[in-house]
Amino acid sequence: MALVSAKTILTSICLFHLAIGFFFLARPASIAEQPLVYVLGESMGLPGSLAFEQPSPALGLLAAVLALVGLSDLATLSLPDEVGLVHYWGMQAPLRLTITFFLALYSFFFSPSSPLFYSSSSSSSSSSSSSPLTHPSVHRAQHNPAYSPSGWGGDALKNRVFFSFMFVEAVGWLWAWVTLQEERREVLARRERRRRRSSGDGGSAY
Repeated sequence: MALVSAKTILTSICLFHLAIGFFFLARPASIAEQPLVYVLGESMGLPGSLAFEQPSPALGLLAAVLALVGLSDLATLSLPDEVGLVHYWGMQAPLRLTITFFLALYSFFFSPSSPLFYSSSSSSSSSSSSSPLTHPSVHRAQHNPAYSPSGWGGDALKNRVFFSFMFVEAVGWLWAWVTLQEERREVLARRERRRRRSSGDGGSAY
């Protein structure tokens, strides 16, 4: 059995969504100033965003959506384990893991600091400080000519707050999915034992 139950992990994720939603509504700057956001942003060479300095209608909408998702997910935890953990969360956890994982990848690999743009923009440079293995902030400082902003508004996803949120979400959903896989076998085994007991009692009564 897992050290931390799947319901505990899922409850923590739901409360995390509610807390993040509150701060996006009341004090969004406190999220952008978190040490984890700063460390992840600096390590990936991702820029900050002035949009998180003050409350805004967009952040208010985001806060409402996060609160709705958090409360809805909390409500599903009251379902029987066979329905909630096996069927609902057994499908939701890998789906949300996949979405958050690819959004985190997009936020970095399609940003101006991505090494994907280095090979086509700086191949003529022989300086060791311009190699693809240097810190991403170096690439951003060089203003890679191969990089072009997204025409559909995807640049709004290429900042350290978005990347940090998606990274934490991906780690949380991976943990939840692995734990759900372990508990799923236990839930199905309990259901099978109950089915056998009920069929045995019915047969003896007959």
